[in-house]
Amino acid sequence: MRLAFLGTPDFAVPTLAALIAEGWEVACVYSQPPAPRGRGQALKPSPVHAFALERGLMVRTPVSLKAEEEIAAFRALDLDIAVVVAFGQILTADILDAPRLGCFNLHASLLPRWRGAAPIQRAIMAGDLVTGAQVMRMTPGLDEGPVLASASLRIDALDTAGTLHDRLAPVGAALMARTVAQVARGQAEETPQPDEGATYARKIRPSEARIRWDRPAERVDRQIRGLAPVPGAWFTTSTERGPVRVKALLSRLEDADGEPGTALDDSLLIACAGGAVRILRAQREGRGAQDAGEFLRGFPIKAGTRLGMGG
Repeated sequence: MRLAFLGTPDFAVPTLAALIAEGWEVACVYSQPPAPRGRGQALKPSPVHAFALERGLMVRTPVSLKAEEEIAAFRALDLDIAVVVAFGQILTADILDAPRLGCFNLHASLLPRWRGAAPIQRAIMAGDLVTGAQVMRMTPGLDEGPVLASASLRIDALDTAGTLHDRLAPVGAALMARTVAQVARGQAEETPQPDEGATYARKIRPSEARIRWDRPAERVDRQIRGLAPVPGAWFTTSTERGPVRVKALLSRLEDADGEPGTALDDSLLIACAGGAVRILRAQREGRGAQDAGEFLRGFPIKAGTRLGMGG
């Protein structure tokens, strides 16, 4: 089996590692081009790019795989299969049809629910109790191909997008490794996705990150956890030097009432419209993320404080 791997973020690295461990010939790794990162905004390779270089693999980082020269180079690899995990580009039929046995994608949801770009975040924000990882054969439609393998995970009350991402990544990697072996042996079974129940996980918009305390506590809690650690749901609080933006990175629901946006105690219990959320982890602008106790020692928010309301 000669394969190409197409992926970009941390989520994709365990799958590439699993395929290498299985002994498959990785002819080429594709990833998004290096991007500005860190305080200095120096160009740095993606996590998949960096991992592949450490393993001595050939890496290509085209701006677009739609260019004729890139399609020709991909075809010239003479692939049996291509594995795609959060690559970040839509693949055309020319690319999908190039490998002898097809292209297979690892998706972080139970399809057809949450097709699209942000399935982990959207599952938490919607209040889903269960999610998972699936391997599907790629087709021209957005995440519409038949499913070859699935694994389910419960979404816990304190799960954030970050913790759920970290639990799904190794599960998905093992799932893809098993599926590639089944495809190689001609033993993979494909199940078409049902049309009923399809939802779309659109990209997170910047406007979705600002907290509205006049919304139900359940919704605020899911927003905080679904957007943590990035981009981070945020609010403002007043200081002598003016308003300061604070990201809420972990929360839990509590049974308390008050004027929405009001701190009900000295430990970040904030009233919402019906119920309250206890912020367990926070980050003010220009500082690192901290657990609530440490955060409050350096930046107290006292009972009765009115927090900024989103627009």
